Amino acid sequence: MNKLIKKIFYILFMLILISIISFLAIHAAPNSFFAAGELNPNMTEEAIAALKAVYGLDKPLFEQYVDWVINIFSLNFGISFVSGQDVSTEILKRLPVTLIMNITALVAVFVISLYLGIKAALNYEKKSDYLIRQISLISFSMPSFYLALLFIIFFSLVLGIFPISGLHSVEPKEGFLYYLDMAWHLVLPIGVMIFVGLGSMIIYIRSLTLEILKSDYYYFALSRGLNKKELLRYYILPNLLPPIVTLLGLSLPGLIGGSVILESIFGIEGMGQLFYMSALSRDYPIIMGTLMITAFLTLLGNMIADLILLKLNPYMTRQ
Repeated sequence: MNKLIKKIFYILFMLILISIISFLAIHAAPNSFFAAGELNPNMTEEAIAALKAVYGLDKPLFEQYVDWVINIFSLNFGISFVSGQDVSTEILKRLPVTLIMNITALVAVFVISLYLGIKAALNYEKKSDYLIRQISLISFSMPSFYLALLFIIFFSLVLGIFPISGLHSVEPKEGFLYYLDMAWHLVLPIGVMIFVGLGSMIIYIRSLTLEILKSDYYYFALSRGLNKKELLRYYILPNLLPPIVTLLGLSLPGLIGGSVILESIFGIEGMGQLFYMSALSRDYPIIMGTLMITAFLTLLGNMIADLILLKLNPYMTRQ
């Protein structure tokens, strides 16, 4: 319980620190949302000043930050400069798609890499080990944007199996066929996320498994005549899971950050695309809201990973 309370306070501290750094960095960037209006001869200085007053941009930075933090506690991230919509509504509308993509990719990477990494280690220096290592090296060195373009060319343009972009082709927006169509549109982007994420994880699991196979307790288990399933269940997996869970928790920011590129390429209306378009237009409320939601989800994911580690290794609670 003490560790959980400490973790919650740590998350709050990190969120405050991230909010300060993000707020200062965004306002220190050149140009602003009103730069285009300042270059417009039909836009008077009084009109621009009035707009800044509406959004509170005429106040000192410290006051702007304090007002913004106070509003956050009521989940009020402000009003979008571009759409005029509530930022919370804009984010919540796009958040589910991004979460579905990232959680699906994370689970798939965990399962596939665990299987291939153990298989490669158990077949050390054999053909299957060589093949798995080559696949992992290709995955590790493959840029996600390049693989996404290859997938679109081959599976969409050449074979015509999957749609090129978007989330839906079926109307109305309800029923089984609608969600099936949505899943069909997400196959390519999720496939890219899975393949790109496999490389380092397979290499890591293979290396850990090889260390376990060289350990004294594993040789002792072999001497007792245990079969492969028992060795895998009682000796390999229990020693593999804690470091893998830690690595998965640390990989969350990379998965969420990677969705910015993929959602833009595949035209998916998720948080990644929203953040990219908002950055181009200097839509400060959307940018700050997206950054804080992403930071919170990342820290929450790391906390969940720590709690899973405590469950897998109860001796950590004694530290």
